[in-house]
Amino acid sequence: MKQRTWLKIGLALTVLASQSEAAEAVVLFDGSSLDAFSSKDGGPPAPGWVIEDGALHRAEKAGDLISKAEFSDFQLDWEWKVGEGGNSGVKYWVTPIKGQMLGLEYQLIDDERHSDAKKGGNRQTAALYDIKAPNADKPVRKAGEWNTSRIVVKGGGIQHWLNGELVMEIDTQSEDWKQRLAASKYQKYEGFAPGHGHILLQDHQDPVWFRNIRVTDLSE
Repeated sequence: MKQRTWLKIGLALTVLASQSEAAEAVVLFDGSSLDAFSSKDGGPPAPGWVIEDGALHRAEKAGDLISKAEFSDFQLDWEWKVGEGGNSGVKYWVTPIKGQMLGLEYQLIDDERHSDAKKGGNRQTAALYDIKAPNADKPVRKAGEWNTSRIVVKGGGIQHWLNGELVMEIDTQSEDWKQRLAASKYQKYEGFAPGHGHILLQDHQDPVWFRNIRVTDLSE
């Protein structure tokens, strides 16, 4: 019964991922403005985030970027690349907990060179960080090359897409989710991933580039 239920959820999310293409997306980064983001303290983005050739580049210490808007059910699409040995991430359902801005993370990392990626699949590109690994045969491109990614969240179901392929999915209302969360580094944070929150672009002290960031609201 559990497998059948999750198959239905997965099918529904896949349909939503297709249907949302026709919905109106909101541009979070269009290659020229960071008006949709703030720094963690609510101020303007730090100058370490540089816009060049239509892409957002973390060139030096800058701090995380936080979307001004919050989202619950949504589809997020973007393009990205990391430098050699680089590490970053896109977080969602981000809320303040114990003085930190915490949320679920779509991992962006150089799988071949970064030490964190050697600790297991749930710390590699497109993973739900420290919770669930993506498919081992995911179509990731090497450091320095552009990738396209998508996150789809609807009704407690989550999907991670990479370069046009579904590579990770999980139901946050399932027993599997509860067990994975309890085994993760997030288990000590009460109120973690409440089902809504901000989107965060991570400054992990490594070069990373983003472009064409768009979000579609899937909430009813």
